[in-house]
Amino acid sequence: MNEYLKDEDNGYYYKKTVSGVDYVLQYRPTDLLVNQELADKINPAQVDKLRKQYGQYLYFNLSMSKNDQELLSGVSQDKVKFGQMVNELAFGMEEKLHVYTPAEDTLALADFIYPRMYGMSNSTSIMIVYPREDKYMNQEYLNFVVQDLGLDTGDIKFKLDSKALTNEPQLRF
Repeated sequence: MNEYLKDEDNGYYYKKTVSGVDYVLQYRPTDLLVNQELADKINPAQVDKLRKQYGQYLYFNLSMSKNDQELLSGVSQDKVKFGQMVNELAFGMEEKLHVYTPAEDTLALADFIYPRMYGMSNSTSIMIVYPREDKYMNQEYLNFVVQDLGLDTGDIKFKLDSKALTNEPQLRF
């Protein structure tokens, strides 16, 4: 499934490079999360329960890097800028991430998780969660916007294929 998801033509993987900063947005289908949680302990009742739980939301991974390094590695010389970026990534992303319809109806961010990697990764990754609401999923597409994080990239916009999100791939358990 991972190979299928990484094929940009399938509508689950989006990539842009602006001002030397690489942005990768990847959708995480419900069954991928179910499989991750169950590991090798698969039973049908648990699969159905977790599909209901995770199926209420849209999950995305946003990875950002500059020179194949975490964003914080590039600002480590300036303590003030470093502190501001850590604070923004850990606590302020609800102000920087937006998903809206062509009619500009906005989806409310449900949650985001920014795990600090302390320079041990080649990108800064954030898991982003939005509610899965039919009134938004019936749109032709959704706009996903990452506001400039102080990297002189401007706003980064991705056009998400709503049909692909609605008809996400499933695993056989």
